[in-house]
Amino acid sequence: MVRIFSSAKFLYNAFEMKLMKTRIFLSCCFVAIITLMLMVGCSALDYGAADRNHTVSLNCCTFQPGTAKQQAIGRTAARLVGARTIQTGDRLISYDCAGVTRAVYLSQGHDLYEGTDRVGPANGVRLIYEHVRQHGRIHRGPAVRPGDLVFFDNTWDFNEDGKLNDPLTHVGIVEEVERDGTVVFISRVSNAIARYRMNLHAPNAFRDADGRILNDYLRRKKPADPQATGYLTGQLFTGFGTLGE
Repeated sequence: MVRIFSSAKFLYNAFEMKLMKTRIFLSCCFVAIITLMLMVGCSALDYGAADRNHTVSLNCCTFQPGTAKQQAIGRTAARLVGARTIQTGDRLISYDCAGVTRAVYLSQGHDLYEGTDRVGPANGVRLIYEHVRQHGRIHRGPAVRPGDLVFFDNTWDFNEDGKLNDPLTHVGIVEEVERDGTVVFISRVSNAIARYRMNLHAPNAFRDADGRILNDYLRRKKPADPQATGYLTGQLFTGFGTLGE
């Protein structure tokens, strides 16, 4: 009886040990899966500026008239060309590219920051981008409308690490598209609001053979810039945003 009991106890202890190892293994697997999910979730929040090839020619762009409100947004932006200050009622608006863009939309009763209070720390361009993702459509053409938003990456070293990993650093408002597909947009760059051009058929060209500007310079050249740094609008373009379709 004693030997039988001892054998049974030995088998029971061995089973318990194996069961414990199995539990530890499953726990480790669970932690690994959760960690991987969190990593994927965090990477999904990254806008991936470094993963895009902005120098590839795109079949874009054609002009569509848009709605009456979209046309009004385009006209309002055009009237601001040359302005060095803006005022929108009693709202405090930053005089930068995102602030000017927001002010134009506010004049038509649309706040581009609405619904972005949970985004967390972000610049104005990212807030606008998130608003469009929630309430509109992010796309790369080919149809473009007046009042569409146009977003750019790596227009400056936002995080000051010397790398090309700065997504969504500039935004403008489309005014029109010329016959050759060159997009004319309004934005605040340097010290004033001005017109800029972008041709996605020829993103690496500053001018065409006739000397007409295809892509304006949007990033200042600095000696410490990485070798693959883009400077033209077509090279820095990341997408359009359409609201109110």
